[in-house]
Amino acid sequence: MTVENVLPVASRYVPHTGNVAAQSPIAYKTTRLMAGAVNVAQMALAEAYINGLEIPDPLFRQVMDTSMSMLFQHAPALLAPYEWVLQESDRLAESSRALMQVQYDLPQAMLNQMLGDWPLIYPKYSMGLWENGATDLEQSQIQMIDRVIERLEIVDGDRILDFGCGWGCVPNYIMSKFPNVRFTGLNLSHHQCEYIRDKMQNPDSYLSSGRFTLHEGDLNEAQFDEKFDKILSIGVFCHVGNLTNAFQKLASLLTSDGKVFIHLITARIPNNMSSGFTHKYIFPHGRYWNYDAIPSHDRDLKTVSQWYVNGINYHKTFAAWLQRFDDSQATVKSLDYGMDYAKFRRIWRFYLLLMGTAFATCDGEYNGNGQYLLTHA
Repeated sequence: MTVENVLPVASRYVPHTGNVAAQSPIAYKTTRLMAGAVNVAQMALAEAYINGLEIPDPLFRQVMDTSMSMLFQHAPALLAPYEWVLQESDRLAESSRALMQVQYDLPQAMLNQMLGDWPLIYPKYSMGLWENGATDLEQSQIQMIDRVIERLEIVDGDRILDFGCGWGCVPNYIMSKFPNVRFTGLNLSHHQCEYIRDKMQNPDSYLSSGRFTLHEGDLNEAQFDEKFDKILSIGVFCHVGNLTNAFQKLASLLTSDGKVFIHLITARIPNNMSSGFTHKYIFPHGRYWNYDAIPSHDRDLKTVSQWYVNGINYHKTFAAWLQRFDDSQATVKSLDYGMDYAKFRRIWRFYLLLMGTAFATCDGEYNGNGQYLLTHA
């Protein structure tokens, strides 16, 4: 198996403790109590900020960077506040309907402003690639998708399934590059699907080319008449609770010589991790699988290559989103968020600051993105 970019600065940042599974029962219980205490502290800060506590952004980043550096390097086990974070759940996906309401069914005008909405690059709620010289958000997202094309080895004529296709950005861009590629998009968010359906009626969009099919629903229930040469999934696996079952389902949709590409948030620590704040306000039951979780589930699909993408790329993406979010206040404050806008704004500023800082911690070498190429086992 090909593995790239595995802790090139390991001598500087080596976690000394934190493999929960290797601890004694007493140490395990102690660790879980300490993890709960860390979560309570983070939630207290979050709730205070949401309720009006003024913290200058530089001070916020300094406090979070200092605390996250200590946790990643010396006590990574404390980054898993709940028991369900540590292992697979019984369900393939977690809180998927709640996730749609909390995260993806927000006013589209606000999301367009924050994420960007260009003729070729539609809103894309995942990492942009900056390490190759991108100078703005749009260019970073183009370069990220170009890397997906390269690593998934997409060729013209492929039949591709996009599991969790978002607003259709990745299919739209890839179809602009390959005139005979056919895409199927699978998406549970009705609001995102409405955005895509509008694009499918727009002659300027490649989604209207007749080479794109949309399925609204989740992976548990999805049935297709054909198998796919390639399957890609960008960002969705943070919301998947059972890798074993998910890989079994994806394998059943793949041709015998097909390939699967997975891009997700990952942490190079012994355990999976999560955040009490994002669990409550942003990603219900969201978990960030550790870097080796995907290769360790090789019953139906096996990992043939894996790559670590330094967290500075996502840090810069979050910084761009935060800047665009702040710059759009005059135009988005009157939209319906289902709550007082001042509270919504502070929830999202805390989220964008928290995540942006976490990805920059330790020079991006612990918290970043994992990319995996899989085939039939």
